[in-house]
Order: sequence, then structure tokens, then C-alpha cells
Amino acid sequence: MPLYKTITPNSQTTVKIWKITETYQDLMESVTLKPESLERVLGMKSNIHQRGFLSVRHLLMAFGYQDSDLFYDANGKPHLSDGKHISITHSFQFSAVVVSDGCVGIDIEKQREKIRVIAHKFIEYEFEYLNKLETNYVNKLTAIWCVKESLYKLFATPGLSFKDHCLVIPFGVDTDETVAWIDYKEKKYRYQIRFLEFEGFTCAYVVA
Repeated sequence: MPLYKTITPNSQTTVKIWKITETYQDLMESVTLKPESLERVLGMKSNIHQRGFLSVRHLLMAFGYQDSDLFYDANGKPHLSDGKHISITHSFQFSAVVVSDGCVGIDIEKQREKIRVIAHKFIEYEFEYLNKLETNYVNKLTAIWCVKESLYKLFATPGLSFKDHCLVIPFGVDTDETVAWIDYKEKKYRYQIRFLEFEGFTCAYVVA
């Protein structure tokens, strides 16, 4: 069972990260899927996406849940049948789930040079403190993306823009947390964000 890491930010919150080393067949054999989930995974054209989807179901099992305990609302936000809050992410060979009594968001992304090309699409304020010549520039861009994606998942509000409504304050490479804001419709919301790096990936998560 390749449960890669378990993090407990507080007594009401747990993050579990899975390293996907199994084949699609191995992952499929050991889970029970409701009909709509089975239809969804069989319809995926990418083996990576299939394995990511199934690894999340294994993470649910690690929390004591089944696929039938998970459902999605009209905005695509996941929920659990017992009322606890959940957020889900997967990227290439890693997936993660956070479960909490409070609202949560999580994201994992692979650190890739191509993020330089799309940075202008999700960054505005942060360019004021970023330095393109820094050796860790790609890592910082990836961290900012993960922070904003985790905020987006937590806030779950149509029309929220990474670039226009989400702000990440300056942070150092030697820290594992920062502060971020959502400035939306004349209201401001402050969040403490935690993140970590491993094997060329970045993960950020937020608990309200």
C-alpha cells in the first residue's frame, strides 16, 4: 500500500498523499465503485487519469470511506456523506485527499518549466516580488499555483479568478507556510496556507 505521507495539521484535519505505483488493473481490483464512478473511470482515455481516479478511492478507504460515501454538488465540489469536508487532487504519480471538520482545499502539481509560459494567466500582484532569474523561480510559480488552486477548491464560487481575486503574500523557500487572500465582491478573506515539496512536486493545502 503506497501511502506516501500522512500529515495532521490539527486534531480535526488529516492529509494523506498516495504515490501511484500500481497498475490500473491492480487499483481496479481492490476497490468497489458505484455505477456512475465505474462509468466515469471506464470512459477516461488516459491511463494516468484512470490511475489517479482510482488511487483517490484507495485514499478514501485509508480514511475509512467508500466510493459511495463521496458525492459532488452542482459546482463540482466533493462532499462526504457524514458531513465532513473533503478536497481531492492528483497529478501524474501522486494523489492526495484532505478531510476535515472545516472547509478545506488541496492541490498537487508537478514542477515543470512550462509554467513560466502561463504565469501571466494566474499571477498579477505576485510578480512584484518574484524574480525570474532565481534558480527556484519555477518552484515558486508552482507553489503559487497550488495555493490559488487550493483556495479555489475551498471557496468553490463560480467566477473566482486566480489572477484577479487570489493573492499570495511573499514567502521564502525555507518556509512551509504563507498567507493568502481572496478579494472577491468587496469582501476579503484571509487564509493560512501550508505547502511541501517532494520528488519534483509541490502540494499546498488550506483549512478554514
